[in-house]
Amino acid sequence: MAATISKVARQLDINVETVRYYQRRGLIDQPIKPAVGYRQYPVETVNRIRFIKRAQELGFTLDEIANLLSLNDRPCSQVKELAERKHFAVKEKISDLHRLEKALKVLLIQCQNNDDESHCPVIDSLQP
Repeated sequence: MAATISKVARQLDINVETVRYYQRRGLIDQPIKPAVGYRQYPVETVNRIRFIKRAQELGFTLDEIANLLSLNDRPCSQVKELAERKHFAVKEKISDLHRLEKALKVLLIQCQNNDDESHCPVIDSLQP
């Protein structure tokens, strides 16, 4: 069942401007404006926006999502390749975050053991 842009936005808990932005980016089609009344967005468009939002939640950028959407009719191997690249990037970020966590733990221990209030180990570690 088709719905107006405001109903689509409410249904998906997004802003109307988000729907318009997706249209400008070419991620969804803008329905034809009828002579009388409002544009009606088909269920397929609503589902496509759900897909976009879910992909964003998983960390895909809009450019990557556009690529995924363009691969919809292509072999799974091409989609798999994109997912593998994203997986590798996520693993690298996780590794970076683990290193950051370890460094912060060391700095926090130094702060706890710091008797000199005139300098801070965290600030000192950030200076060249």
